[in-house]
Amino acid sequence: MAVTFAEHGRVGRITLDNPPANSYDAQVMSEFSVAVDEAIDSGVRAVVVASASEKFFSAGADVKKFLEGDVEANMEMIRVSQAAFRRMAAADAVFIAHIGGHALGGGLEIALACDIRLATNGSYKLGTPEVTLGLLPGNGGTQRLPRLVGRSRALELLLTGRTFSPADA
Repeated sequence: MAVTFAEHGRVGRITLDNPPANSYDAQVMSEFSVAVDEAIDSGVRAVVVASASEKFFSAGADVKKFLEGDVEANMEMIRVSQAAFRRMAAADAVFIAHIGGHALGGGLEIALACDIRLATNGSYKLGTPEVTLGLLPGNGGTQRLPRLVGRSRALELLLTGRTFSPADA
């Protein structure tokens, strides 16, 4: 499995482990959704969302599969992820993204869906580069990012696809 949930006392951990870049497709996002439900149902007070990789938190959707895929299947994957993110927002547990590697596109949107984002120092990048492919973030990033960084800064990042360092975050 590419996404797992483990309970450690009152703290849970959702681990993203889909080498090399923790990209996701419909199957991986389905596993993420199940892990979110397991975390919520477990009764833990906090859930750390982290990567098994040192280089990538998540590079987001597998762009090649997404662009080659069936539109309805892609929309279903987006619906599954958005529903999981809504359940995270409504949960009693606090969801914490532990970012220690690249968080791009939908990968950053996973982090944005968490209540708290902790980025370690490093030379990796964060951002929503979808616009460089003619796409826009589809998992709520266009709503969550402005709430966190302000409308003007969010528009700059969303419309240019510019990435930024954890120090700039």
